[in-house]
Amino acid sequence: MFDSDKVFVIAEAGVNHDGDLSKALQLVDVAADSGADAVKFQTFLPGECTGRHAFKTDYMKAGCPEDESRYELSCRLALPFESFVTLKQRCEEKGLLFLSTPDGNKSLNFLVDKLHVPAIKIASTEVTNIPFLQSIASQKLPIIFSTGLSTLGEVEAGLSAMRGMTKAPIVVLHCTTEYPAPFDEINLRAMQTMARAFQVPVGFSDHSIGSAAAIAAVALGAKVIEKHFTLSRAGGGPDHQASMEPDELKTYISSIRCTELLLGNGIKQPTAAEERNRQSVRRSVVAAHTIPKGHSLTREMLTCKRPGTGISPAHIDTLVGFTLNRELQPDEVLTWEDIRK
Repeated sequence: MFDSDKVFVIAEAGVNHDGDLSKALQLVDVAADSGADAVKFQTFLPGECTGRHAFKTDYMKAGCPEDESRYELSCRLALPFESFVTLKQRCEEKGLLFLSTPDGNKSLNFLVDKLHVPAIKIASTEVTNIPFLQSIASQKLPIIFSTGLSTLGEVEAGLSAMRGMTKAPIVVLHCTTEYPAPFDEINLRAMQTMARAFQVPVGFSDHSIGSAAAIAAVALGAKVIEKHFTLSRAGGGPDHQASMEPDELKTYISSIRCTELLLGNGIKQPTAAEERNRQSVRRSVVAAHTIPKGHSLTREMLTCKRPGTGISPAHIDTLVGFTLNRELQPDEVLTWEDIRK
């Protein structure tokens, strides 16, 4: 899944369906139309990860009814397990990979045993939840590990717990857990730090506005990009305001694909377009003035001008002392066939 040179793009639907299966299906369609490789949801039972005494973050307060508790919000956004069967079927029809983040062991077992997900995405909130990380690793599936909220040491401990139980690939995503994440708190170099420290493929879970952060992340080596999207930022949920609308998501993914093309293969050599242009724009050794046949060449007889169809200027000093086989007119290109020792 992550071995290709192509960046793996996850369209993060999350809970932007607002607990409505019809909206969730529309989100799958949008993700497919945008060119994403996968669409990801969040699978949880009411109360599985959010207790009755949990409190809202500031971004949740901004996007949700004031009198709705964090627990009530969680219950409202939870789709029943059978809805994910329908969503996976829609993904398969659209040629899209289905992914979902489990928020507890029951959700994990459902995703693995019933839906047979190809990989498990771990939310940033679980980095220090070592028992749950070990349960996930025991499934022996590829893992996408988000690391928002975390220190390098916490990420190392989480990775160590999982590596002790699986040899499956683990991709580590850098993330700033704020919605939207301000540019001065993105710190994309931390992604490279984790790549060096843990010798793992890395990526970026993008909570920022626009596509600048994702473009920079790809340029810095991200193998996976994850981005929240929504049908409309006017929705009544915690993530809508920091999510992209359909047209924006399509442009975002197009920017990522463009960045991949711009990066190229790293080999410094003329491109196909440059090969077509090279002879026209490079210079050759030419006659500085009329040179009669049989003359011995001196440096003063020669100069360098376009086109680049003859002897390279790199060899101009080597030509001194050669005898000319034919007369050359001013600016006429010199070739190796025109001279002899």
